[in-house]
Amino acid sequence: MSFKIGFIGLGNMGAPMAHNLANAGHSVTGFDTAGTTAQGVAAASTVQDACAEADFVITMLPNGAILRSVADEVLPAMKKGATLIDCSTVDVESARHVGAQAADAGIGFVDAPVSGGIGGASGGTLTFMAGGSDDAFAAANPLFDIMGQKAVHCGDAGAGQAAKICNNMILGATMIATCEAFALADKLGLDRQKMFDVVSTSSGYSWSMNAYCPAPGVGPQSPADNDYTPGFAAELMLKDLGLSQQAAEAVDADTPMGALARALYAQFVEEEDGKGRDFSAMLPRFAARSRSA
Repeated sequence: MSFKIGFIGLGNMGAPMAHNLANAGHSVTGFDTAGTTAQGVAAASTVQDACAEADFVITMLPNGAILRSVADEVLPAMKKGATLIDCSTVDVESARHVGAQAADAGIGFVDAPVSGGIGGASGGTLTFMAGGSDDAFAAANPLFDIMGQKAVHCGDAGAGQAAKICNNMILGATMIATCEAFALADKLGLDRQKMFDVVSTSSGYSWSMNAYCPAPGVGPQSPADNDYTPGFAAELMLKDLGLSQQAAEAVDADTPMGALARALYAQFVEEEDGKGRDFSAMLPRFAARSRSA
């Protein structure tokens, strides 16, 4: 079945996702405030034009405030019974707010942040963490199958965002620990390859070590092998860790490791040379530092 799809936000992630949908035979019309386009995707001059008569509208936006603003324009332009799928990573409350707004308008809603980065968006191998009603998730699932390799229905609206920020809080903390361990191994005279051979097959095993090793020339190919050109930028990790701490405050959850990870990435991005580098560039940062500075 071919759907008419509006896609709002054709950046580094949105453009390849929209292209994959068009390549699968769907009629996709896109809009981006920067004027960017995607291969096979028709360009709309306004948000409303992109959404008119669409069966689905997909958004990939920078933050919750922009999502709320776009939803104010999108929802009145959508036909009853259509589905809004937000693939942005935003705060849980914004996702719940837009979900309630969509329900009032007779529109289905799924918050579906993604994991997999630009490579996953291009290759159609993203993982979607979805929140929304059973019916809305079932409607969106065929599109998830095109853009990704897995979609998990996590619960009601906002649950997808909750899963994303919890996952990335773990990722931020484990990447820091992995980078610290490599820097310590260097100072102890332990070869990085030997360190990887041990840790990757023992109790220190993690995605940060085994799939995305921050040490150049060690383990599978990763941004470390390309001078830390971002696969997932440090400033995006900082954003996600900030969302995790915002959520933790809202529900009175004690997350000291998450808070410390956020503080370290804030220092790295805002005061050091982390902006524009991959989040695994914490390794050269730690390697260059001593215990006192």
